[in-house]
Amino acid sequence: MGLYKDKKELYFYKVSHTMSPQDSENLKFGWTTGCCATAAACAAYEAIITGQCPDQVQVQLPGGQKPIFPVAYRQASGQGFCAGIIKDAGDDPDVTDGVLVQANVSECAEAGVTFAAGSGVGTVTRAGLPLAVGEPAINPKPREMIIANLTALAEKLGKTLAVRVQIAIPGGETIAQQTWNPRLGIIGGLSILGTSGIVRPYSCSAWIHSIHRGIDVARANGWPLVLASTGNTSEKAAQKILGIDDSASLEMGDFAGATLKYLSAHPIPQFVVAGGIAKMTKIAQGAKNLHSKHSQVDFGQLAQWADDHTLAHAHTALEAVQMCPELAGIIAQNARGQIIQALPQNIAVRAMVFSRDGTLLADHE
Repeated sequence: MGLYKDKKELYFYKVSHTMSPQDSENLKFGWTTGCCATAAACAAYEAIITGQCPDQVQVQLPGGQKPIFPVAYRQASGQGFCAGIIKDAGDDPDVTDGVLVQANVSECAEAGVTFAAGSGVGTVTRAGLPLAVGEPAINPKPREMIIANLTALAEKLGKTLAVRVQIAIPGGETIAQQTWNPRLGIIGGLSILGTSGIVRPYSCSAWIHSIHRGIDVARANGWPLVLASTGNTSEKAAQKILGIDDSASLEMGDFAGATLKYLSAHPIPQFVVAGGIAKMTKIAQGAKNLHSKHSQVDFGQLAQWADDHTLAHAHTALEAVQMCPELAGIIAQNARGQIIQALPQNIAVRAMVFSRDGTLLADHE
């Protein structure tokens, strides 16, 4: 069954009884750029083999789901054909929601599928990512999805698969500036992502994926230090002090636990954590998810640390530090202690606490 989303007139399909387009909080699922690229490639391939581009195309995802997508763009191009699918990210706050994902498919002499980056899709320029330097930023899982679906379609049409698939996203180079791609060394546009083909609302998997890739890039390029910050203000302030740029920085946001877990298995020589008073206090108190839904500042603990019972009556961590300025140093020390416990002993750890205007309040290493 299909559901229209707002005025976009984009379809959602209930593809099996195990997958609903809505989760327990009544939020819609969406589709990854990899899923949309797969659908576009199948539509374009069908067009060059049969001479007619379909109005809609069905693909099979790794989990067995079979969503159907309306084809939003179709255009013959030289010896090939270009088809496009509009990405619907559902209710996930995704910067690629609404983009047109295009696949320009042409037959070639070499059997199988070769990939290329078109306008708005990036190219890998640094080691450490799951793709070699110089490769188009079409991740391994989307490549597998495209190959599997094109292979099945070729067999259905009685053909031997031998094609070049160029993926493009008009405007993707501009949109990519809002993502981690520039700091990961992916230049010229967006990445084609997604392991399951499905975007689950507010899963934040893409953010955590970016944290992992940032650590991978740092390790592969031999950088001795990586900075993880809880927000933009603390990141920029710490970068200035440390003399580093975005290439050695991770904006981990609320995902302290995910960052430490991955870093524990993929260590680097020095790890610096920087953040505002409240989130650094949560780290100091052992929180792994710093979002307000999952962790709160324990003012009784702050009072105990500072040996000042009046801090138990503070309303915010900022107010507590204003009441007791030396508390910032105690927070930094305890945050560093919590991080040290979570990481291998050979990683040097530094914790920096900043005010909202970027002033350094405490630095413990």
